[in-house]
Amino acid sequence: MSKLKKSRFWDTVARLILRNKIGILITVVLITILFSTQWKYMRFTYTEANLLPDDHEVNIEYNKFLNVFGEEGNLIILGVKDSTLFTVDKLNAWNALSETFREDDEVITVASIKDLQKLVKNTDSQRFDLDPFIKDSIYSQAQIDTLQYELFTQYPFYDNFLFNKETKTIRSAIYLKKDIVNTPARKDFVVDKLIKRIDAFEKATNLDVRVSGMPYIRTLNAQNIVDEIGLFVVGALVVTSLIFFLFFRSFRATLISLVVVCIGVMWTLGILGLLKYEITVLTALIPPLIIVIGIPNCIFLINKYQQEVKLHGNKVKSLQRVITKVGNATLMTNMTTASGFATFIITESTLLKEFGVVASLSIIAIFILCLLIIPIIYTFLPYPKDRHLEHLNKRWVGGFVDWTERMVKEKRIAIYITVCCLVITCIIGIYKIKISGSLIEDMPKKTEFFKDIRFFEQEFNGIMPLEIMINTKREKGVMKSTTLKRMNELEDLIIDIPELSRPISIVSLVKYSKQAFYNGNPKYYQLPTKQEEAFILPYVKNSASGDTSMLINFVDSTGQYARITTFMKDIGTDKMEEIEDDLEAKIKKLFPKDRYEVTITGKALVFQKGTTYLVKNLALSLSLAIFLIALFMAYMFRSFRMIVVSLIPNLLPLVVTAGLMGFLGVPIKPSTILVFSIAFGISVDDTIHFLAKYRQELQANNWKIKKSVYGALRETGVSMFYTSIVLFFGFSIFIISSFGGTVALGALVSITLLFAMLSNLLLLPSLLLSLERSIANKQILKKPTINIIPEESEGDINNDYNDKNK
Repeated sequence: MSKLKKSRFWDTVARLILRNKIGILITVVLITILFSTQWKYMRFTYTEANLLPDDHEVNIEYNKFLNVFGEEGNLIILGVKDSTLFTVDKLNAWNALSETFREDDEVITVASIKDLQKLVKNTDSQRFDLDPFIKDSIYSQAQIDTLQYELFTQYPFYDNFLFNKETKTIRSAIYLKKDIVNTPARKDFVVDKLIKRIDAFEKATNLDVRVSGMPYIRTLNAQNIVDEIGLFVVGALVVTSLIFFLFFRSFRATLISLVVVCIGVMWTLGILGLLKYEITVLTALIPPLIIVIGIPNCIFLINKYQQEVKLHGNKVKSLQRVITKVGNATLMTNMTTASGFATFIITESTLLKEFGVVASLSIIAIFILCLLIIPIIYTFLPYPKDRHLEHLNKRWVGGFVDWTERMVKEKRIAIYITVCCLVITCIIGIYKIKISGSLIEDMPKKTEFFKDIRFFEQEFNGIMPLEIMINTKREKGVMKSTTLKRMNELEDLIIDIPELSRPISIVSLVKYSKQAFYNGNPKYYQLPTKQEEAFILPYVKNSASGDTSMLINFVDSTGQYARITTFMKDIGTDKMEEIEDDLEAKIKKLFPKDRYEVTITGKALVFQKGTTYLVKNLALSLSLAIFLIALFMAYMFRSFRMIVVSLIPNLLPLVVTAGLMGFLGVPIKPSTILVFSIAFGISVDDTIHFLAKYRQELQANNWKIKKSVYGALRETGVSMFYTSIVLFFGFSIFIISSFGGTVALGALVSITLLFAMLSNLLLLPSLLLSLERSIANKQILKKPTINIIPEESEGDINNDYNDKNK
């Protein structure tokens, strides 16, 4: 599009906006109402974030496991570590609490101390009968002493399942129905039944009940996400509006900006509902992000309006020039910011793809709202008062701009040396960065449920399930002695890994069966020999019917598939990969591929693999963001040199941030991965504004490079300072989050944007001056494709002068 056509286009846009004020406002109101009708379709996520594409091999294997054994994360654990529990009243109360859950519709079964049963040999029927440890209630301390002796010394089958014999910690297991685990019914059960009953029990017994398990953790974690949405939105509004008011000293301008960004938030929530996307820990960040990104748009538009009014005093002309002069620049900066977010769409991760779609659409929406609403509202308002324009002459901001100009003039070599030292230091830091794929690392550390996670990790070696599924490739192949022995050897390796809990599988049940066959003697808790199988397996098969079946959770109905379940501590990706390698090496040795198909899976592993997948895609996502923005630069300025010059000041802050992450021990994880693309997309906005003004100064100063650089620096320095401060404190709002990942995201983006401002005010002008001859010879910016800031014609200047002196 030619310069003349572009100018005419924005003139036309300005006329349409200012001549159709009422119609546009009515349209905005109607669209806002339409979006508000979509809020009812917003839903909060009830599952962990799946960072892998649906067709990824790890997801396929996990779904196959779910098809065979059903949802794995349906277990809620209650635990107590208190010696006073082993008294008649308190132990009966504990058992009674567990019994109350058995009647709930959401519960399949409950396993507590009272539910534990001995396998008793019935010689007449050649079967094992079940004899409960506690037949009814406990009436004496002697019964409790006998119970402790039997459980902690005689029956290893139950050790580390419902108790820890070393620390005497007792727990109960509540198995939810698998079809409600990922639905709102789970939240209703946890909040309305589980938590209320536990609170009442704690008050009555003075016992501290620890609660964990994936359904419980998911519910409270999701509730924290919901609670923080409002906190972030209010915090972002308060901080950005306060900074805005301090800059402009105008309640009117502040209120207008708040109205615009609030409508933007309403549109964002409407987009979420319209697209039927879940609110996750990432999409929950978008409403406050829109506030933080929208306020700088308001700053540019209102600041330009006030500059124009101060120049010539004509309100209509001022508003028209706001649209024609700032509209195109703001469009370009918002497009680059949206591009930074849109790069997440290519990751093929549903979680990040939805975040990228909603964020990029919302950024475009907030630009449209700013461009429409701000000029229209000002047409109905009186002229700004003198005190509202005082900020245009603030000495302290001018002092900052003078300092940057002095640094560029006198300390250019020092700037380059500092940059080189920073880059070298940060590259060292980058090599220290670690990858974290922990499911619970970003969860709020101060909450009770997180402390409970650590409690169960210490007492039972973790709560995050790791599953090994064994396909014997033939019906009833699981109960073959060779299969059981191979599984037993694999379990021995798991027991030797301190980060994993004692495994649970059919092997433990078969060992228990042999112990029962020998009348409960614990020394026979081991796999039967080939000869013993002939006597013991008929007892097992005769027992595997009706309610006495103990195989259903460990073997599928055909007997072809078996599972080994263990629980994992919160460990890093490196350690997890090491454990996985050890397990796979043992599996390869024990289970020949022609006879067995063995899969390691589970929620924890899927999340670990998802993190690794995202890290590999980080380079692709960031490269695409750089490429897209380079295309914008090429389209605007048609110069390879200007692409390089514009990218260097924006890549430097990313290197600094990555280096800081390495030195400070902040790992690469799903939340911190977002930092680079987001910060790059936002920080390049300052570059666009500076280069646009620089080109205008070149034309006004007859292509004198130095004069043009300093002129652009003085002109854009104040706006860049304003917007950077707003963005810095706006993103700093996320530091108040209870989620570690959100805190890291807010802090890192804030630091990156602060470095980006300094880089654009110091390094970018220095590079332009150092390349003076090259640029002067080529006249690189003389005829850009996009005329971002239209030149003021001589007629405009004369008209401004006449208007001012009327």
